[in-house]
Amino acid sequence: MVIRQSTRLFLFVLVVVSMILAGCAQPATPAATQAPAATEAPAVTEAPSVTEAPAATEAPAERKVATFIWTQEFDTLNPYYTNMWFSSVTQQLYNCWAWDFDEANKPQPRLVTELPSVDNGGLSADGKVITMKLRDDIVWSDGTPITSEDFVFTYQMIMADRNTVASRNPYDLMEKVEGLDARTVVITFKEPYAPWVANLWRGLLPAHVLKPIFDQEGTIDTAEWNKAPTVGCGPFVFDQWESGSFTRFVANEKYWLGRPKLDEIFFRFVPDDASQIAALKAGDGDLGTFFAYSDLPELEAAGIKIINSFSGYNEGIYFNMHAEKGHPALKDVKVRQAIALAFDRQKLVDDLLLGRTKVAATDWDNTPYNDPSISPWPYDPEKAKALLDEAGWVDSNGDGVRDKDGVELVLKYGTTTREIRQDTQAVAQQQLAEVGIKLDLQSFDPDIFFASYAENGASANFSLDLIEYSDSPNFPDPDTSAWLCAEIPSDENPTGVNTSGLCDEELDALFKLQATQVDYNERVQTFNKITKMIFENVYWLGLWQDPDLFGVSSRLANVKISGVTPFFNIMEWDLAQ
Repeated sequence: MVIRQSTRLFLFVLVVVSMILAGCAQPATPAATQAPAATEAPAVTEAPSVTEAPAATEAPAERKVATFIWTQEFDTLNPYYTNMWFSSVTQQLYNCWAWDFDEANKPQPRLVTELPSVDNGGLSADGKVITMKLRDDIVWSDGTPITSEDFVFTYQMIMADRNTVASRNPYDLMEKVEGLDARTVVITFKEPYAPWVANLWRGLLPAHVLKPIFDQEGTIDTAEWNKAPTVGCGPFVFDQWESGSFTRFVANEKYWLGRPKLDEIFFRFVPDDASQIAALKAGDGDLGTFFAYSDLPELEAAGIKIINSFSGYNEGIYFNMHAEKGHPALKDVKVRQAIALAFDRQKLVDDLLLGRTKVAATDWDNTPYNDPSISPWPYDPEKAKALLDEAGWVDSNGDGVRDKDGVELVLKYGTTTREIRQDTQAVAQQQLAEVGIKLDLQSFDPDIFFASYAENGASANFSLDLIEYSDSPNFPDPDTSAWLCAEIPSDENPTGVNTSGLCDEELDALFKLQATQVDYNERVQTFNKITKMIFENVYWLGLWQDPDLFGVSSRLANVKISGVTPFFNIMEWDLAQ
């Protein structure tokens, strides 16, 4: 699960150093072994052809530097120590995935010769064993070959008890990871694991760099590489990070697909959305993201192209359903349904988001896994009042707020300090007051709001009744652990990700079932049941579909954006002459 955040940072200091161009790519070769036919594997695109790297020449008179404006600084550059969106997408520059996703969100091979499937023998009949055949030309930026040892080591680091990784899922579901030879990696799951395409090998750790550190210290938590991965495997290489100001990545001369066209990607950290908008309008930035919809006309008027990339995110409200915590009214489905009916979310989208997106019905909108019969709850305050009456919540003392058994229907509604979210809170407060529900509005700095249960984070410690943020399943796969009973955070399980605290045994069983269903059609049917159950019980109330909005200056050419791996073709990006 990847959560969107934003935070305040300092302004930047620009530092430029010169480089020497070198390196060349080698052709790919190997083919996969055969295995028994079984279920279908996901549709994939062909492996990218290898391009010849340019012959060494003198450095150009002017280096091609693209500037990205980020409103949040990375927390780490180790792919397995973060769930932060800004860190995760940046990793695509200097790190590498076994496969990434194109602009249509279809998987395409990177480190492997082809995506494992039943037809090529890479996926076993029972869905438990995945065999990956690695390309023979892949190397780290220091020239060291990438081999099966790096995959085995990455698995070991994720599972090592003394490494405090962000999550061990789904690697904790594996029985073993083996390197049969330098070019063959075999993953064996304990049970069939359907979401493997979306969740495996989203980053690789260099064994030759980090293994000596782990052997000596027993952990890589404090490894310098986490903040300064000067050895990587992406089209760019880490060069410098000035905390609170900027980070820069320079072209990887040894990238196996050829040298990127840009010489450098420079990340400038700014303190807020207004600073980002100003930088893009002034021509001081070439790419930015996470704009307020109200800013789009201004950006477009300044010549900034807006790319709308659906990435599975939907803004919504989670209800505190913890068995022992939270407001008692929310344990009644009629109250939750009344809240859905009393909140005019279509007007919210039209007024605050300029009608440029849609009301979200479920967290699986725009995917085949959503029950097609579902449409957003309509605005019907009279029906909302009737449901509240039926549930026994009435205004017995005439103060305008409903109550029951001496408890007032006052709900603590929390989110981040992002302007659109605070505006949404204000609208909800006004509309729900009309049906007798009072909202106590609270907003938090993102670092506090999104902190974990162990860190007493506001979104995870069950102190709020309504929790608003944008979240996504493991897009493009529909799987998520956010609704599992075993993932409810507690003192015994501080890393749990089920921050609504809901434990619905029937829903839990369906989520466990879908994760084992390698038959696509069967899995779709299970998710149809899941989405309908969450919708009808209003365990989650969708506010709006929240696609990634990227603003691209006219200087940048050949830009394509994926909702899963936004910078999948970054090596082709160029500056217009």
